[in-house]
Amino acid sequence: MKKRFVYADNAATTKVSQKALNAALPYFTELYGNPSSIYSLGMNCAKAVLKAREQVADAIGAKANEIYFTSGGSESDNWAIRGCAKLGEKKGKKHIITTAFEHHAVLHTCRYLESLGFEITYLPISNKGIVTARQVEEAIREDTCLVTIMTANNEIGTIQPVAEIGEVCHKHGVLFHTDAVQAVGNIEIDVNKMNIDLLSLSGHKIHAPKGIGALYIRTGIALPNLIYGGAQERNRRAGTENVPSIVALGVAITDAVKDITAKNEKVRKLRDKLIDGILKIPETRLNGDREQRLAGNVNVSIRGIEGESLLLTLDLEGVAASSGSACTSGSLDPSHVLLALGLPHEIAHGSLRLTINEENTEEDIDYILQVLPPIVKRLRSMSPLWERICKTENIHDYTLD
Repeated sequence: MKKRFVYADNAATTKVSQKALNAALPYFTELYGNPSSIYSLGMNCAKAVLKAREQVADAIGAKANEIYFTSGGSESDNWAIRGCAKLGEKKGKKHIITTAFEHHAVLHTCRYLESLGFEITYLPISNKGIVTARQVEEAIREDTCLVTIMTANNEIGTIQPVAEIGEVCHKHGVLFHTDAVQAVGNIEIDVNKMNIDLLSLSGHKIHAPKGIGALYIRTGIALPNLIYGGAQERNRRAGTENVPSIVALGVAITDAVKDITAKNEKVRKLRDKLIDGILKIPETRLNGDREQRLAGNVNVSIRGIEGESLLLTLDLEGVAASSGSACTSGSLDPSHVLLALGLPHEIAHGSLRLTINEENTEEDIDYILQVLPPIVKRLRSMSPLWERICKTENIHDYTLD
């Protein structure tokens, strides 16, 4: 099979769609006005921002005045969690509930709040990567001000029972925030049906540019300002709007939520073929629940090799993949998500995340399955760790076949 390029890291970022790019371009060159200006050039930009706000709202079942544009998921997470913490502190409530495998935008924000005297409960997850509404309910206390649990995990793709968790939170009068960065456009989201009070999303996961996102804040939640200055974002986040990217986000999210069922049916077939093929490699395991996961997510651990070596060798063969979150790609530590599943360090170090979408083809999957086994075989043949595993566990070393 001829060498080809296969992009399989869509959880890290997606390619900007031609439609989103075309929508944004005029706002760089022709419609370049400031949306806060009262002349027509500025007002036309303000109308474009309003249209995009309505598009984002429609995509998640919200109202336009509940959508606040941000620079992306991390900013949205920070604003939601720190803002709710301030609201809780005013009422003497300084307890927050989250999980052990959240994105670092959530975990690091919670660590910061701990330094300010807040108490954080980090719920454990099952070995399949799921947290339950019952766990949340059992952890809620009189002084709990916020529950923040992601809709779908960025590394292993497991989908959480968000509607049930939100129902528990509302039952006890606790605000519920969810990081839905990986979920929007990949599963159906309705903030009202799912009992969500605050939701974070990011454009570059759904074919919009990097550097644009949004935070949904349910009407009636008076979240403190993120940035003081101008009157943008209804006085809560000062700064001239990034009109081209906002317009692109509106177009991209509208396309992303169109016929999710049909899109997922296609992607899921490719994913399952990829999983089944990879699991034929000896001493390989799938991380996360097989069914309750995003349609395009494949996360496996391959014993006896380092994830970094695997990624570099795959890159030489034209396959772009990752070993976890792109936000921690410079870290040599094993994934905190895989450790939370209960995996030992040596197995967590050998993780591979392949995230595909509707643009991938069956030929892409076939190519990955052609180049991956020989790479694993070669890396294991050079690995003292694999040699030790084979000897201590009496495993047949297929690299010698």
